[in-house]
Amino acid sequence: MGLFFNTEGPIIPQDHYHIDPLKRVNLDEILLSFEQKKYFVLHAPRQTGKTTLVKALMDYLNKQGHYKSLHVNIEAAQAARGNVKAGIRTVLERLTEDALDYINDSFFSDKWDEIFDKASEFTVLQKALKLWAKHNEKPIVLFIDEVDSLVGDTLISLLRQLRSGYDRRPRQFPQSIVLCGVRDVRDYRIHSAMEKEIITGGSAFNIKSESLRLGNFTPHEIKTLYEQHTKETGQTFHQDVFPLVWEQTEGQPWLVNALAQEICFRMKAARNAKKKLLKT
Repeated sequence: MGLFFNTEGPIIPQDHYHIDPLKRVNLDEILLSFEQKKYFVLHAPRQTGKTTLVKALMDYLNKQGHYKSLHVNIEAAQAARGNVKAGIRTVLERLTEDALDYINDSFFSDKWDEIFDKASEFTVLQKALKLWAKHNEKPIVLFIDEVDSLVGDTLISLLRQLRSGYDRRPRQFPQSIVLCGVRDVRDYRIHSAMEKEIITGGSAFNIKSESLRLGNFTPHEIKTLYEQHTKETGQTFHQDVFPLVWEQTEGQPWLVNALAQEICFRMKAARNAKKKLLKT
């Protein structure tokens, strides 16, 4: 089975035509942010490539060898809503599982009982990250994905626990943390059931230095993406296609891929089926 255009979830390089995610951003600027021990936000609309980018950054950093890097998706904690104990526990479960899956790190699973027995839900994430940083010789860069799926006091607690460990980095807390979501946390207005007031995301995570927004494809990237299909299959595109796709989509990655998938695969399959039917 050949390559195809991706319209669902993160890119799988061996399956999908794609633009190298590290070339869609200023990599030198991001690496400098890690070197300077910054905490920041990566945000963009859905289906624009955020998760693909942070996974690529994780792989890049781990291959370079200066940092230990991990991407963790905490969307499962959304179901806890304002239940801080259940929400933070779910975050740590995801941290434990993703550390094993992505970087073969069993620290959290080995220390699970020790971490949970001696800390409340309002400090346990901070404690876990502190112990992990102390255990590692390399500074840690942590990507926390789907942060904006959390709500209420669970989100407030997560942000405050990250903030409370900030001044201990890098030996006793991650050197850099990147929060990934659709929106910038500084724009959040979070209702706290416990405090009976609205907490702004900026006040809960006021150590954030900046935010990075992942943009749409450029016209050149659209052409590059489509020409990968030409190279793979020999099927060419009229040169007028590229500016037309840009005009219709403004480079939104899902739309760019969906148009190509429709034209190159679904419509082609329908034409072939019609030819077979006419022959019978």
